[in-house]
Amino acid sequence: MKRADKFVIPPNWKVLFKDLGINLQVVLGYAELPLGLFEQKKVQLSPSQYFQLWQGIDKAAQVQGIELALKLAEVMSFESFDVPIFAAICSPNLNSAIKRLQEYKPLIGPMELRLDQTDATTEIEISCYGFTSALPSSLSLTELVFFTQLTRLATRQSINPIKVVLPELPRNLSAYIDYFGCEIAQGSATKVVFSSKDARVPFLTNNQSMLSIFDSELRKKLEAMESNHTTSRTVYTHLMDLLPQGESSIEVVASQMAMSKRTLQRKLSAEGNSYQSILHKVREELAHYYLKETDLPITEVSFLLGFQETNSFIRAYSSWTGVSPGHVRC
Repeated sequence: MKRADKFVIPPNWKVLFKDLGINLQVVLGYAELPLGLFEQKKVQLSPSQYFQLWQGIDKAAQVQGIELALKLAEVMSFESFDVPIFAAICSPNLNSAIKRLQEYKPLIGPMELRLDQTDATTEIEISCYGFTSALPSSLSLTELVFFTQLTRLATRQSINPIKVVLPELPRNLSAYIDYFGCEIAQGSATKVVFSSKDARVPFLTNNQSMLSIFDSELRKKLEAMESNHTTSRTVYTHLMDLLPQGESSIEVVASQMAMSKRTLQRKLSAEGNSYQSILHKVREELAHYYLKETDLPITEVSFLLGFQETNSFIRAYSSWTGVSPGHVRC
């Protein structure tokens, strides 16, 4: 699946924040993002910034006592949808809608959809990239509520999933059990399962004429994203996944990209880049996150960044920022 390294946040998010009753400035403050972010003509976020925003939303909702995902189900409407979601709701049924969202997810955010269809069920699993922690709990819940509510809106039927799985159970568990109409299990994944019968219920919003227009526009955007998807960006994405596993070698990255080490070096050189410079960039970004957002010991942070010795990490971090890792923790 294609992966993007920048995501455009549509203007209608401001409408959604208003409907949810969440103060956008408070969200941006908690997220440590510029307070004037949504005043820009084009709001673009990196994967890490995207999840910062969601952490801010999560915190703001908690402080204001808002059950975010349930509130979304209450206010969710067509005017809050951006183009990929409009395309999904113009599809014939849930199965078709999920396949379409699976294709267009790179245009929406740094998450991926896995669709598993059997004769009995349709299972949707959500994962993320460009982020080293679990999905913010509000995002996991909101995604599963979104798919459920989308199905209900499009079919005008009270369709319930048959299974919901979350890494962290919601505080107001009984309210969410009432909403989904099924038990909620705790597990390592974020997923929702519908019966195959319900996943095939026709969408009353099915509109093939509009769908052809949306598909044409969205595929052009995907092609543009692919053409801008440089080797350097691909290496960056792979390292974001590999470094937390303690792996940082060019040989492993080259293998994952199905090319030799020499070919990878040549392609990076043609872009005016080098493997080492990208590795330094990813290490620096992850180091900031681990030191500011976790309580991991510096020795563990060093390992997660692929350093053989803690002193090597300390020297590298000091050269990047002018201060030691220990100073950041003070």
